Amino acid sequence: MIGDEDSEFAGGSYVLVQKYLHDMAGWNALAVETQERIIGRTKLSDIELAPDVKPSCSHSSLTTLDENGQEVKILRDNMPFGRPGSGEFGTYFIGYARSPAPIEQMLENMFVGRPPGNYDRLLDYSRAVTGSLFFVPSADLLEALADRAAPADAAPAAQPAPSSPEPRRDGSLNIGSLKGAKAYE
Repeated sequence: MIGDEDSEFAGGSYVLVQKYLHDMAGWNALAVETQERIIGRTKLSDIELAPDVKPSCSHSSLTTLDENGQEVKILRDNMPFGRPGSGEFGTYFIGYARSPAPIEQMLENMFVGRPPGNYDRLLDYSRAVTGSLFFVPSADLLEALADRAAPADAAPAAQPAPSSPEPRRDGSLNIGSLKGAKAYE
């Protein structure tokens, strides 16, 4: 979370969300030892490989950031997903940090390399298909913004056009209407 270094936004966070698709056939064709060197951890026990064994291009080497001898904290998690009938398998990644800088550095290390060319070999078997970086304000900041009075010279809220259908009150997003379907069918 953002701290006193940016007091106006303290308690908020920057969030990276990405969707990766995996080449499972290619990955599963690799020997377990090769998979472990690519990830930088043992497969069954999830123990980090010793520094003299772990390649500098491993996923864990490139996504662990160090600043002045201290690990830069990024709260991260992955959620696997799949659609077996279509052969689609992948991971949703979400990471939280107090600044966008470590997230951007992690992505640069993965895709460009550290040094350039020494990219994350996991990307030989996974590809990012979407991703976004967001700022998530604290609950206190959201409340403060909601409590602000509207300016006196603010224009009145626009009325919907007469041809607009009444909004649905049943919880539906009415997505079909975006596709040209008649509303409320």
